[in-house]
Amino acid sequence: MAEDIKEGQPIIPATSKKKWLWENFVSLGSALLLVLAIRSSVIEPFKIPSGSMIPTLLVGDQIFVNKFAYGLRVPLTDWIGAKPLYFRRFEGPSRGDVIVFKYPDNPDFYYIKRVIGIPGDTIEVKQKRVYVNGKPFEQSEPAPEESAKIYDSIENKTTEGTHEYLKVVKEKFDHTTGTIMTNDLRLTPETMGKVTVPADSYFVMGDNRDNSKDSRFWETTHFVPFENIKGKAFVIWLSFWVDFDTFDVTVNPSRIGTVIH
Repeated sequence: MAEDIKEGQPIIPATSKKKWLWENFVSLGSALLLVLAIRSSVIEPFKIPSGSMIPTLLVGDQIFVNKFAYGLRVPLTDWIGAKPLYFRRFEGPSRGDVIVFKYPDNPDFYYIKRVIGIPGDTIEVKQKRVYVNGKPFEQSEPAPEESAKIYDSIENKTTEGTHEYLKVVKEKFDHTTGTIMTNDLRLTPETMGKVTVPADSYFVMGDNRDNSKDSRFWETTHFVPFENIKGKAFVIWLSFWVDFDTFDVTVNPSRIGTVIH
């Protein structure tokens, strides 16, 4: 029995309804594919879960990673396949770049560290100083107000301890200057014998030098293959910290928009 049509109700043929549904499905699908393509080949957000990059990055910092920094990727290939494919590769990371990568010993996990050695470099650690090709990176003391700001961001917000045990220095790399921290309470080995970075690989370390599982300590290899690199960290877009004992949430608006060096 035919359905009555009320006065003033538009008559929409079944074919038009199907067309409308199909057009909206295609539009939604296209938008989703575009978002996924951008996320997989241009920019992707990550959250910092640990303190290995303190003081550069704090627990709870939300960052954007530039996946276009080292090459033009074929969209979605690093998610579908074991290795990303590139339309074109650019120059690889420089010493000092902060990169996100798949952990070589377990590619299911993402790590973030600073590039210390590039292909062909010889790396050595002596008395907690890093030597590249026989020379240490140039170090300098931060300005007093900068040091005070760094210590204030750490104390009572992490397990690093009070600043009487911490030492913060500026370390100069090829194209940038990073902020490095050591901790006298940590019993991290102060020396590491010479290793040479192989082709298409990178030696990385955390800025929190005495609390970072990095190239110095990995079991399978000291190095990050280029194919494991997701991209270059470049900005903090949000930052908040949760104390899971009290469930207090602390938002750090001053860190929003901070460029990562």
